[in-house]
Amino acid sequence: MLKWYQKQASENEIVLSSRVRLARNVADIPFNSCMTNEQRQQLNQKVTQALHNIHLGENKLHFVSLDSLNEMKRCAMVEKHIVSREFIRYPENRMLIISEDESIAIMVNEEDHLRIQVMANGLNLSEAYQICNMIDDVLDETLRYAFDETLGYLTSCPTNLGTGLRASVMMHLPALEHFGLISRLTSNISKLGMTIRGTYGEGSNVIGSLYQISNQITLGITEQDAIQNLESVTKQIIDAEVNARENLSKEKHRLEDMIFRSLGTLKYARMMSSKDFFETVSNLRLGIAMGYVDEISLITLNELMDLTGTATVCEQAGKELPPIERDYLRAKTIREKLAVE
Repeated sequence: MLKWYQKQASENEIVLSSRVRLARNVADIPFNSCMTNEQRQQLNQKVTQALHNIHLGENKLHFVSLDSLNEMKRCAMVEKHIVSREFIRYPENRMLIISEDESIAIMVNEEDHLRIQVMANGLNLSEAYQICNMIDDVLDETLRYAFDETLGYLTSCPTNLGTGLRASVMMHLPALEHFGLISRLTSNISKLGMTIRGTYGEGSNVIGSLYQISNQITLGITEQDAIQNLESVTKQIIDAEVNARENLSKEKHRLEDMIFRSLGTLKYARMMSSKDFFETVSNLRLGIAMGYVDEISLITLNELMDLTGTATVCEQAGKELPPIERDYLRAKTIREKLAVE
């Protein structure tokens, strides 16, 4: 089965992915910070039973005890945006429910009892929300959620009160970044109840011109309105990036040189650091989107991003690697994927 990032999608020249996440807690169990190990185990069992007969076609769910995975595997899942850093910090009595294509990830006993997450390629917020909502409804039939008529769904962090919904898109914005327009964009969308975060979420740096745009408001708004608002803002940012790329195309010789140097580096480099990888892939992604490169697809770049994270490279080797060996293996993986001898 294809992974979610290998599927064709709309607006994928600028929007790498869409994510919808719901935070939920069970009414008759204390919040995570006050739970006993026995209560965590009971919650794992309840969730497993609730999802036992869910119908997802070939995209079946796998139930995984987090402490059965080694540290490299857990860190690799953070790199791939499957789970949060908080979730892997204390793996005991935590459970991950993940679908065959890795689009669905349900974290049990995270900051909240449940974090239901659905990923989709490109700009597909509505599709991701529909699947997330369906899973939420199935769980709601068996579990009694902590809910207040005024405050909505009760969550460990007050910023998630209300819908408990966090929706986000990962956007590639090299042209806006080149012209120094990200600060203005940040200011504008904050007035609309949105925020811009780094590549790996709150508190992280931006690498490869990849920005997460997400909703901030969860109280006093419906889930559907939050999705529609983010989709509307995303389309405006797409338009702004397209216009900036048109201006960037006027620097044709410099742009071509940057793109094809990056292509050559990916094809032939014998060592590749994570930082260099993101920079070269960012340039090549821009080149593919603007029609300069047609021998490599955006989906291939998505696959490379999935294969070349620091923990993922070590996981492939089956051991921790020093930086030099890690960078060598990363470059080898890239060359093999691009079918270069």
